[in-house]
Amino acid sequence: FYLTPPQVNSILKANEYSFKVPEFDGKNVSSVLGFDSNQLPANAPIEDRRSAATCLQTRGMLLGVFDGHAGCACAQAVSERLFYYIAVSLLPHETLLEIENAVESGRALLPILQWHKHPNDYFSKEASKLYFNSLRTYWQELIDLNSGETTDVREALINAFKRLDNDISLEAQVGDPNSFLNYLVLRVAFSGATACVAHVDGVDLHVANTGDSRAMLGVQEEDGSWSAVNLSYDHNAQNEHEVERVKMEHPKSEEKSLVKQDRLLGLLMPFRAFGDVKFKWSIELQKRVVESGPDQLNDNEYTKFIPPNYYTPPYLTAEPEVIHHRLRPQDKFLVLATDGLWETMHRQDVARIVGEYLTGVHHQQPIAVGGYKVTLGQMHGLLTERRARISSVFEDQNAATHLIRHAVGNNEFGTVDHERLSKMLSLPEELARMYRDDITIIVVQFNSHVIGAY
Repeated sequence: FYLTPPQVNSILKANEYSFKVPEFDGKNVSSVLGFDSNQLPANAPIEDRRSAATCLQTRGMLLGVFDGHAGCACAQAVSERLFYYIAVSLLPHETLLEIENAVESGRALLPILQWHKHPNDYFSKEASKLYFNSLRTYWQELIDLNSGETTDVREALINAFKRLDNDISLEAQVGDPNSFLNYLVLRVAFSGATACVAHVDGVDLHVANTGDSRAMLGVQEEDGSWSAVNLSYDHNAQNEHEVERVKMEHPKSEEKSLVKQDRLLGLLMPFRAFGDVKFKWSIELQKRVVESGPDQLNDNEYTKFIPPNYYTPPYLTAEPEVIHHRLRPQDKFLVLATDGLWETMHRQDVARIVGEYLTGVHHQQPIAVGGYKVTLGQMHGLLTERRARISSVFEDQNAATHLIRHAVGNNEFGTVDHERLSKMLSLPEELARMYRDDITIIVVQFNSHVIGAY
């Protein structure tokens, strides 16, 4: 089944979104020029989510990718809710009071976030009241706790992640008289999601990561070449510190059963995640909630089983690891992406492909012929391939799409092979998942002039 180039393009571009930060009086005061984002599903429905928003009451921009497992319910909820929790955590005491007073007296609320959304990015209207009430309880507690100090961004990110995860768990335990909502909060809590979120404010870039999506900085070196700087660590079995952390939190008698076949309790790839109450609640609580829950929950195999060797929960946390980076003029872009990208591409290639795409400049390695006898035909082939690589850059108007094209279609020479791309994109749903994961990418472009002026 062969897809033509226009068919390939329409599949690749279906979920692309771009946002340019508006300029004020010709002086762009933001360190962010804009961002491109895109998603390519492998699961049906896709289990990844993405979010981007400008904080209206504080400075700064929030961007995040969320990778769901055991369904998309948790990733969906986190993509809608987490930024509100972060924004509220960052608000000064007076603003929190203003917002609470407005709710009390039924006045219009100060908008907290301006969302930048693709029309396909779904928002669950049904749960908005429930979500709002949980958020309001949170800001009421922040008002009561007022210490008078300004909130540190790192603290705000950690508190927001932990609090949202806690609320997801509580909502599922309390349930809801509305059966649709009751089933929704349970699906959110029993499925799971990782999250990788960036907060950019002036030259301060904070990345909060829970799980195995990644953040990477693209840096342009003095000679024009590109390098990658990691701004997150994967929370999985490949991270020795993470394995140690998990072992420290449980008795020595469990050391052998904690991580099996590179998975937490032999089941879960990420060692940190939202939701996944199967790895957090006691067995008694799990049974009580499932038994009193709606019938659909009982039919779900995932909720029935108890993980093996389950003695001292919780085994899983949503607490993020936060990395702060002070932006420099040579830091040109940030890539946030779910593990679907990093499974197929090395970060160094990601930095080069995006860097060359954004600047339109190809760093051509000289063709080294060395001591080999190369026929003119072979030389011609090499040069033609080069030309093809350059022209392919201009068919994408979106850096994230350009990256997905490479992630799915690259051949062994690091160039996009149309035939391979066509094959990969025409795989039926049940097969696609065997070859790749959902891929979600946000590429944020920085304004070097503004950063240099700091």
